[in-house]
Amino acid sequence: MLKENVEKALNEQINAELYSAYLYQSMAAYFEDKSLAGFSRWMDLQAEEEMAHARKIYDFVNERGGRVILEGIDKPKSNWNSNLEVFEDSLAHEEKVTAMINDLVALADEENDYATHSFLQWFVDEQVEEEDSVGEIVDKLKLVGDSTQGLFMMDDKLGARTESAAEAGGEE
Repeated sequence: MLKENVEKALNEQINAELYSAYLYQSMAAYFEDKSLAGFSRWMDLQAEEEMAHARKIYDFVNERGGRVILEGIDKPKSNWNSNLEVFEDSLAHEEKVTAMINDLVALADEENDYATHSFLQWFVDEQVEEEDSVGEIVDKLKLVGDSTQGLFMMDDKLGARTESAAEAGGEE
Protein backbone atom coordinates (compact mmCIF):
# COMPACT_ATOMS: atom_id res chain seq x y z
CA MET A 1 0.00 0.00 0.00
CA LEU A 2 1.29 3.42 -0.95
CA LYS A 3 1.59 6.12 1.67
CA GLU A 4 -0.45 9.21 0.85
CA ASN A 5 2.55 11.47 0.24
CA VAL A 6 4.20 8.91 -2.07
CA GLU A 7 0.94 8.44 -3.97
CA LYS A 8 0.59 12.23 -4.37
CA ALA A 9 4.19 12.55 -5.61
CA LEU A 10 3.71 9.71 -8.11
CA ASN A 11 0.54 11.37 -9.40
CA GLU A 12 2.52 14.59 -9.86
CA GLN A 13 5.11 12.61 -11.83
CA ILE A 14 2.40 11.14 -14.05
CA ASN A 15 1.32 14.70 -14.82
CA ALA A 16 4.93 15.71 -15.51
CA GLU A 17 5.37 12.79 -17.92
CA LEU A 18 2.15 13.72 -19.73
CA TYR A 19 3.36 17.33 -19.95
CA SER A 20 6.65 16.02 -21.37
CA ALA A 21 4.72 14.19 -24.10
CA TYR A 22 2.76 17.36 -24.82
CA LEU A 23 5.96 19.42 -24.98
CA TYR A 24 7.67 16.97 -27.34
CA GLN A 25 4.59 16.91 -29.54
CA SER A 26 4.75 20.70 -29.71
CA MET A 27 8.41 20.46 -30.68
CA ALA A 28 7.48 17.92 -33.37
CA ALA A 29 4.90 20.34 -34.75
CA TYR A 30 7.51 23.12 -34.80
CA PHE A 31 9.91 20.96 -36.82
CA GLU A 32 7.13 19.79 -39.14
CA ASP A 33 6.37 23.44 -39.87
CA LYS A 34 10.07 23.95 -40.72
CA SER A 35 9.96 20.97 -43.16
CA LEU A 36 12.38 19.02 -40.99
CA ALA A 37 10.57 15.69 -41.02
CA GLY A 38 13.45 13.80 -39.39
CA PHE A 39 13.61 16.18 -36.43
CA SER A 40 9.80 15.98 -36.20
CA ARG A 41 9.85 12.17 -36.24
CA TRP A 42 12.45 12.10 -33.47
CA MET A 43 10.24 14.34 -31.33
CA ASP A 44 7.11 12.30 -32.16
CA LEU A 45 8.87 9.20 -30.83
CA GLN A 46 9.96 11.13 -27.73
CA ALA A 47 6.33 12.06 -27.13
CA GLU A 48 5.32 8.39 -27.41
CA GLU A 49 8.07 7.43 -24.98
CA GLU A 50 6.90 9.99 -22.43
CA MET A 51 3.34 8.65 -22.70
CA ALA A 52 4.71 5.18 -22.00
CA HIS A 53 6.53 6.54 -18.93
CA ALA A 54 3.28 8.07 -17.64
CA ARG A 55 1.48 4.76 -18.19
CA LYS A 56 4.21 2.83 -16.39
CA ILE A 57 3.79 5.01 -13.28
CA TYR A 58 -0.02 4.92 -13.64
CA ASP A 59 0.03 1.13 -13.63
CA PHE A 60 2.41 1.04 -10.66
CA VAL A 61 0.17 3.30 -8.57
CA ASN A 62 -2.79 1.03 -9.32
CA GLU A 63 -0.79 -2.14 -8.58
CA ARG A 64 0.16 -0.72 -5.18
CA GLY A 65 -3.46 0.02 -4.26
CA GLY A 66 -3.19 3.73 -4.88
CA ARG A 67 -5.51 6.06 -6.74
CA VAL A 68 -4.46 7.86 -9.90
CA ILE A 69 -5.69 11.45 -10.02
CA LEU A 70 -5.07 13.20 -13.33
CA GLU A 71 -4.62 16.97 -13.32
CA GLY A 72 -4.65 19.53 -16.10
CA ILE A 73 -1.66 19.77 -18.42
CA ASP A 74 -0.07 23.18 -18.95
CA LYS A 75 0.19 24.56 -22.46
CA PRO A 76 3.71 23.91 -23.78
CA LYS A 77 5.91 26.40 -25.58
CA SER A 78 5.31 26.36 -29.33
CA ASN A 79 7.87 28.71 -30.88
CA TRP A 80 11.64 28.76 -30.74
CA ASN A 81 14.33 30.96 -32.28
CA SER A 82 16.35 28.06 -33.67
CA ASN A 83 16.60 24.30 -33.95
CA LEU A 84 19.35 24.42 -31.36
CA GLU A 85 17.09 26.27 -28.91
CA VAL A 86 14.47 23.51 -29.22
CA PHE A 87 17.00 20.88 -28.18
CA GLU A 88 18.51 23.09 -25.47
CA ASP A 89 14.98 23.44 -24.05
CA SER A 90 14.56 19.68 -24.35
CA LEU A 91 17.80 19.10 -22.44
CA ALA A 92 16.78 21.57 -19.71
CA HIS A 93 13.43 19.82 -19.46
CA GLU A 94 15.06 16.38 -19.16
CA GLU A 95 17.33 17.73 -16.41
CA LYS A 96 14.23 18.98 -14.57
CA VAL A 97 12.57 15.56 -14.93
CA THR A 98 15.75 13.91 -13.62
CA ALA A 99 15.60 16.11 -10.52
CA MET A 100 11.94 15.15 -10.03
CA ILE A 101 12.77 11.44 -10.30
CA ASN A 102 15.64 11.88 -7.85
CA ASP A 103 13.26 13.62 -5.43
CA LEU A 104 10.85 10.67 -5.75
CA VAL A 105 13.65 8.23 -4.95
CA ALA A 106 14.60 10.31 -1.91
CA LEU A 107 10.97 10.34 -0.75
CA ALA A 108 10.68 6.56 -1.20
CA ASP A 109 13.86 6.14 0.86
CA GLU A 110 12.57 8.51 3.55
CA GLU A 111 9.35 6.47 3.77
CA ASN A 112 11.17 3.11 3.70
CA ASP A 113 9.13 2.30 0.59
CA TYR A 114 11.43 -0.25 -0.99
CA ALA A 115 9.01 -1.30 -3.73
CA THR A 116 8.71 2.29 -5.00
CA HIS A 117 12.46 2.77 -4.71
CA SER A 118 13.06 -0.38 -6.77
CA PHE A 119 10.44 0.67 -9.35
CA LEU A 120 12.02 4.11 -9.75
CA GLN A 121 15.48 2.73 -10.53
CA TRP A 122 14.35 2.10 -14.12
CA PHE A 123 13.50 5.81 -14.40
CA VAL A 124 16.85 6.83 -12.90
CA ASP A 125 18.64 4.82 -15.59
CA GLU A 126 16.28 6.08 -18.30
CA GLN A 127 16.99 9.70 -17.40
CA VAL A 128 20.74 9.15 -17.79
CA GLU A 129 20.04 7.90 -21.33
CA GLU A 130 17.62 10.75 -22.07
CA GLU A 131 20.06 13.47 -21.01
CA ASP A 132 22.91 11.81 -22.92
CA SER A 133 20.86 11.44 -26.10
CA VAL A 134 19.55 15.00 -26.12
CA GLY A 135 22.92 16.41 -25.02
CA GLU A 136 24.61 14.70 -27.97
CA ILE A 137 22.14 16.31 -30.38
CA VAL A 138 22.75 19.72 -28.79
CA ASP A 139 26.51 19.24 -29.25
CA LYS A 140 26.07 18.24 -32.89
CA LEU A 141 23.76 21.16 -33.65
CA LYS A 142 26.41 23.48 -32.22
CA LEU A 143 29.01 21.88 -34.49
CA VAL A 144 26.73 22.14 -37.52
CA GLY A 145 26.10 25.83 -36.88
CA ASP A 146 24.65 27.48 -39.98
CA SER A 147 25.56 24.63 -42.35
CA THR A 148 22.51 23.70 -44.41
CA GLN A 149 24.22 20.48 -45.48
CA GLY A 150 24.91 19.57 -41.85
CA LEU A 151 21.30 20.32 -40.92
CA PHE A 152 19.99 18.04 -43.69
CA MET A 153 22.38 15.28 -42.62
CA MET A 154 21.14 15.57 -39.04
CA ASP A 155 17.53 15.57 -40.25
CA ASP A 156 18.18 12.30 -42.08
CA LYS A 157 19.92 10.76 -39.07
CA LEU A 158 17.20 11.78 -36.60
CA GLY A 159 14.53 10.59 -39.02
CA ALA A 160 16.13 7.15 -39.08
CA ARG A 161 15.04 6.56 -35.49
CA THR A 162 12.49 3.80 -35.78
CA GLU A 163 11.12 3.28 -32.30
CA SER A 164 10.91 4.69 -28.85
CA ALA A 165 12.75 3.05 -25.97
CA ALA A 166 9.43 1.58 -24.80
CA GLU A 167 8.95 -0.20 -28.12
CA ALA A 168 12.58 -1.33 -28.13
CA GLY A 169 12.06 -3.21 -24.89
CA GLY A 170 12.76 -0.36 -22.49
CA GLU A 171 9.44 -1.06 -20.77
CA GLU A 172 9.56 -3.71 -18.10
